[in-house]
Amino acid sequence: MNNKERYTEILTELGANQAELDEILAYNERSFGDAPLPADGFPLPDQLFARAWQEYCHAAETRGAFRVLQDHLVQLSFPIQEGISQTEAYRTATLRGIPQEQWAKGNALALVSPEKLSLSLYQTPAGAIPVLLTRERRDFIILVQALAQRNETKIIPDSMGACMVKGYNNWGRIFAYRRQWQKDNSGKGSEEAWAQEFNEIMAHKELYQDTFLILSDGYYSGISAQEMGLHEQEWKELSWFIRREHEATHYFTQRVFGSAKNHVLDETIADYMGIVAANGSYRADWFLHFMGLENYPQYRAGGRLQNYFVNFAMSAGAFKIMQSVVKQAANNLEGFDKTIGNHEDKARIIKVLCRLSLLDMIIAGSFDQIIQTL
Repeated sequence: MNNKERYTEILTELGANQAELDEILAYNERSFGDAPLPADGFPLPDQLFARAWQEYCHAAETRGAFRVLQDHLVQLSFPIQEGISQTEAYRTATLRGIPQEQWAKGNALALVSPEKLSLSLYQTPAGAIPVLLTRERRDFIILVQALAQRNETKIIPDSMGACMVKGYNNWGRIFAYRRQWQKDNSGKGSEEAWAQEFNEIMAHKELYQDTFLILSDGYYSGISAQEMGLHEQEWKELSWFIRREHEATHYFTQRVFGSAKNHVLDETIADYMGIVAANGSYRADWFLHFMGLENYPQYRAGGRLQNYFVNFAMSAGAFKIMQSVVKQAANNLEGFDKTIGNHEDKARIIKVLCRLSLLDMIIAGSFDQIIQTL
């Protein structure tokens, strides 16, 4: 029996009709390839942006994170405003660049509590990644809107407490490159010469594109401490640990496999790593609570599970069956976690989990094979 036949058998047992079966099979397509381990192993070398962000971190120790970031991230010079990304001023600044001395003029972005914003680098198996952590929920929303939504007034769900910004064009790095280029090419730094150099560096995205995390310290997935049966401060700290490791896992899959999607499989793996980082072992009940399935087979409207079908039209019937799939996958993951014991080799754990599809996680024997690999 091939995989499709096994998937079909399981989903039919869960009550899927042919239309629902087709929907779920289409959604189940894996986005992770079978990338080989790097020749030099893990952790991977830091990407070039880490060097610049290390300098930002040092400067933030004396000047404050928000003031430093305003010097380098041009979007922080614009307010959050509907339609602003289509204005000529915004497009000029973010797409073509304006001198840094003209940034943060006039109606610049303001945070509610800038003193509650911190900046650090977090070491992951895929290299160091910058982390912007704010302990003010309203500022988290502002930063996500500015840096991930082009300063537009997009709605940020209450269950969202983290955002990975990837492929960010950092004009601060571009202007730093220009200053060094002018220093190295004394007497040749005309606007025409720079225009030619600028066109050449556009082909080398590693010179100006960054990936970073924006995190809040609110309750993970919007679940209160009382619902988790924990003290408030304890749950806030655990939430922060889960969130950071969750996003670090997305960074890993993006860099190693070239994929980090708004998909249940990605979220299942990332939450697994996050829960283990915070708790020392995986808990299926935590994950199901985050997804809105703490009272399975009842689904709690507003749970995170519904967020991962925004770009995939799935019928109500298929969504109901997916709830059963997620429930079984979580239980099987808990059994897998008890078997492996050692969680130190994060890279290998993520890599072997990425060999499975979501439906693989509910097939008997699938985890036995990857345990042997580990």
